[in-house]
Amino acid sequence: MPDNREIGRQISVGGIGTNYHDVGQGRPVVFIHGSGPGVSAWANWRLNLEPVAAHGLRCIAPDMLGFGYTDAPSDMRFTAERWVEHFAGFVDALGEDKISIVGNSFGGAIALAYAVRFPERVDRLVLMGAVGLDFPITRELDQVWGHVATLENMREMMKIFAWDQSLINDDLAEIRHRATTRAGVMEAFSAMFPEPRQAALRALASREEDVAGVRAPTLVIHGRDDRVIPVDVSRRLFELLPNAELHLFSNCGHWTQIEKAARFNAIVGDFMS
Repeated sequence: MPDNREIGRQISVGGIGTNYHDVGQGRPVVFIHGSGPGVSAWANWRLNLEPVAAHGLRCIAPDMLGFGYTDAPSDMRFTAERWVEHFAGFVDALGEDKISIVGNSFGGAIALAYAVRFPERVDRLVLMGAVGLDFPITRELDQVWGHVATLENMREMMKIFAWDQSLINDDLAEIRHRATTRAGVMEAFSAMFPEPRQAALRALASREEDVAGVRAPTLVIHGRDDRVIPVDVSRRLFELLPNAELHLFSNCGHWTQIEKAARFNAIVGDFMS
């Protein structure tokens, strides 16, 4: 049986067994994945960790609390504060005083909230298709968070993420569907973003005045054709953040790190170096 590339190293964070990947050497950059059903750090960042690490960086990617191969206690109440606390504990467990962060979608919300709470510990930020602010929830995000685990639903959901539909095939849909049907995965996921999902989205948002106080240099990235998180959210982040750059990709949906992997890796690697 081949090795499962989604399983990396294990570290205890407040008693929570946390799965993570650790690539390269240099200044630490922690990658926070998005919130798709069955997602893991490896599934999200598999095309990015080694290329970005080649810029002389240590690239670290944990499975967030309740996702992937990190523990999901059955009595866990998932909240933005709990995710930030777990992430902060993970950074402490690594022994790092200061980090840079790359946050994708949901991960962008956690990255931003961490930067608001621990500004002295954040060197640089990359927010990619990030949540982070309140906005009217899209039909597509509501569909993602309300996912019912069937192979057909997974195939249709993946079509939402990608502008380039050639990236979607039956094998990929089958792999991601199998990830959602592991014991406990959908139970945890369903508890994360209950209805009304607008409230779940609002709970992930940072206050605009707090965002405006984040001084860390920030690169905001978005696919112009993103159907999950409106590109206007990144434009608002760019306007609020005092030390920000904005990079928009045309012909690109919510999977910037996959659809535009080579450019994404070059831009992020240069920004972090």
